[in-house]
Amino acid sequence: MLAASTLLVAGCGDDSSGGAVAQRSDLRIDQIGEAVESGLPEDAKPVRGGQIVYGLEAETSHFCLSSAQVAVSGMQVMRAIYDPLVVPDAEGNYRPYLADSVEPDATYETWTIKLRPGIVFHDESPLTAEVVKNNLDAYRGEYPGRSSDLFLFAFDNIESISVVNELTLKVSTKVPWVAFRAALYNSGRVGIMAQAQLDADVDRCETHPVGTGPFEFVSWTYGDSLNVVSNPDYWQDAPDGEPYPYVDAIEFRPIPNADQRLSALVQGDINMLHTSVISDMVSNLPDLVADGAVNTLVSDDFTETAYTMFNVAEPPFDRREARIAFAHAVDRNKLNEVANKGGAALADGPFPPGVPGYVEESGRPGYDPEKAKAMVADLKAEGVDMSFTFLDTADPASLRATVLAVEMLEEAGFEVKLVIEDEETLIERAIAGDFQAAAFRNQPGDDPDMNYMWWYGEGNPVNFARFDDPVINEALRKGRSEPDEEERRELYEAIHQQMAQEVYYSYNWYVPWAVAEAANVHGILGPDLPSGHASSTRLGSAHPLHGVWISN
Repeated sequence: MLAASTLLVAGCGDDSSGGAVAQRSDLRIDQIGEAVESGLPEDAKPVRGGQIVYGLEAETSHFCLSSAQVAVSGMQVMRAIYDPLVVPDAEGNYRPYLADSVEPDATYETWTIKLRPGIVFHDESPLTAEVVKNNLDAYRGEYPGRSSDLFLFAFDNIESISVVNELTLKVSTKVPWVAFRAALYNSGRVGIMAQAQLDADVDRCETHPVGTGPFEFVSWTYGDSLNVVSNPDYWQDAPDGEPYPYVDAIEFRPIPNADQRLSALVQGDINMLHTSVISDMVSNLPDLVADGAVNTLVSDDFTETAYTMFNVAEPPFDRREARIAFAHAVDRNKLNEVANKGGAALADGPFPPGVPGYVEESGRPGYDPEKAKAMVADLKAEGVDMSFTFLDTADPASLRATVLAVEMLEEAGFEVKLVIEDEETLIERAIAGDFQAAAFRNQPGDDPDMNYMWWYGEGNPVNFARFDDPVINEALRKGRSEPDEEERRELYEAIHQQMAQEVYYSYNWYVPWAVAEAANVHGILGPDLPSGHASSTRLGSAHPLHGVWISN
């Protein structure tokens, strides 16, 4: 959410793809270039030991995963403690991870999941088909004692789950589900909990995570730090013949202010961080790399989109004219210069160039301040109250853009009250519909079917913008089950155009992410996947941690 899904896409895959075949985006930010980790020797020989202190952009409410509201910071902690059934590779295909295979029948209505043998949770209980079934049932709201919020709708297409044997289960769907593998990843939000965590009381489920991941939970002081130590029985072995991970421990520290987070890295208080501050990627981080102070990896692969999200169920943005006036009033090029030093690629819709669904001429209203003033005046003449509350976080980079946008909107005749919330509260208000407009980012580069949970109307509780658009609903329904790549492309192109023209969101730009680390820390992307494919370079839904190492 404020850091959540991406947009990539998909045709139907073959047995070797591990998921719907995705097409890598051609989008590049000129100042950033390819996603390559600096300071990583070609003949690197990782060593063991040491501790990572990781600066996160936000705290996470809890880790009872079926009901957790997890943004990128929570996903990063999840990559330490939990493993997913599948993960994306560098080309956007979904490869088996805890699963040994995930295969459909000819109709895409029955999927068979086979698990890798010999994997155990941190409490030494085995990974079995029954445990995975119970997890999936919890995500879809069908496991006694566990609630499901966001995932209730995400997995609504599952009809039933049955256990075949100790390591095999079958999932039957209500309608054919071509992108089911992508749903099992769901932008990094679907980890597999141990049975003991699933059956724990609410407080313990939320605060004592137990997974199969490379690190085991030790302690959590909310708002201060969460500590994990290496899992000596992790199921993936490193080239030295011993199990990953390389480092002994990780301390995760939430540092919401991006400037303070970068300062903490430079001063040595932390030795790793993630950031979506584009201006830092354009100037500060390259300067620090040139000075030998840090290593970085910057990526816009399969990334999120930054936008203003409107609550179209509440005035004034229940009126399309008000949303169009907003888009006309805001000079995104100027926002980009002020907030990002011009480093972002502007977005005119949800899908970036190179992704099936992208349309070059989307029909998004452009910057036209005089037209904005006229539209606002006309609405006021009708008696429409053109005042609204604009939510944002305290992140300096985001605020720079929002404050300038507020000035432009007020010049057009809007009356704007800017309200600052922490990320967790902003997400909670979005879920509750307690907002009129909010600075948001979402839709990381998964198969476009993953946007079904965010965009489908008809009573959908996680369509935060509250629109119920028949064009979008129909395209989402058909796209879910359509195996033909070109027909799927056309369906998602219709969504791209409808989103831009109805202005349910006022799109700003595509959001690259960076991971920065001390000069002696390496291995951001980790080793190749168990399938032998290269690890994904997407950072907006977290990165692996088992391959991170410290050189001295």
